[in-house]
Amino acid sequence: MKTLLPAIKNYAQHTIEVESPHKLYVEESGNPNGIPVLFVHGGPGAGCTPDDRRYFDPERYRIILFDQRGCGHSTPYGSLEKNNTQALIQDMEVIREHLEIKRWALFGGSWGSTLCLLYAQMYPEKVISMVLRGIFLSRESDLKWLYQEGANHVFPDYWQEFIMPIPEEERDDLITAFYKRLNGEDELARMSAAKHWAQWEGQCATLHPCKAVFEKFTNTHTAMSLSLIETHYFKHKCFIEHNQILRDAYKLEGIPGIIVHGRYDMICPVDNAFSLHYAWLGSELQIIRDAGHAASEAGTTDALVNAVEKMSRYQK
Repeated sequence: MKTLLPAIKNYAQHTIEVESPHKLYVEESGNPNGIPVLFVHGGPGAGCTPDDRRYFDPERYRIILFDQRGCGHSTPYGSLEKNNTQALIQDMEVIREHLEIKRWALFGGSWGSTLCLLYAQMYPEKVISMVLRGIFLSRESDLKWLYQEGANHVFPDYWQEFIMPIPEEERDDLITAFYKRLNGEDELARMSAAKHWAQWEGQCATLHPCKAVFEKFTNTHTAMSLSLIETHYFKHKCFIEHNQILRDAYKLEGIPGIIVHGRYDMICPVDNAFSLHYAWLGSELQIIRDAGHAASEAGTTDALVNAVEKMSRYQK
């Protein structure tokens, strides 16, 4: 079973100004003359980590990471101004043009898979191939599953902790209730809401409890940007039309892709991947039998590293 490749350092860092006031952190590692691949992180609001470089053979790939608006090393931190899905798609295109890349591969998980799919539907001629993990189709039903009625039946104990900051009379719309507190003036209420929001996701992310994944979600810096930006996007239905990704899946025809999804994913249930696979002609679906949502679970990591290796046959 394959694990992540050895750690590498980046060879270039960029600050790319997009729509004011946003400035994006972008980095490159691997082979400057290799197959360009863009790593698209999840959340929205999670940001990238050095380990995200390690899915790719640095001799074959020119590895590009970026932090989306308002998170990671991009500035201003936590900004919701002009922060929407269409803007993020255009940011990806700005990065491609800035780095003078004609076509590139895309790699994304969870919310990152959403953005990769939407970008590929808008710019199919710019995409060589895609490796996607933990598919999130951003439908209203997907949001309700995790934040209203669904996963709470699997994790009733964690759910009670999650809803603790919200009065009972507001629990019929938890996304709005958390959004209200995260954007309020009460600093203690903001921190409490961020902690409980991020803790819920961290607890649901893996098949078996994983301290490292939980700590990644609940890190104070990540928890605040993750909760703030996620509630902003989810309150606005991710700024896309109902069932848009599946409706427009025909635009992906001709783009080779591998979909990797954990059988017991409680954040993005496997029906997301199943539906996408049948709508995206030519895609390959790998359901990992002993995994949940996190990319770091052994079976999922193995599948992703193998998928990236397989996709390297598609040249730029």
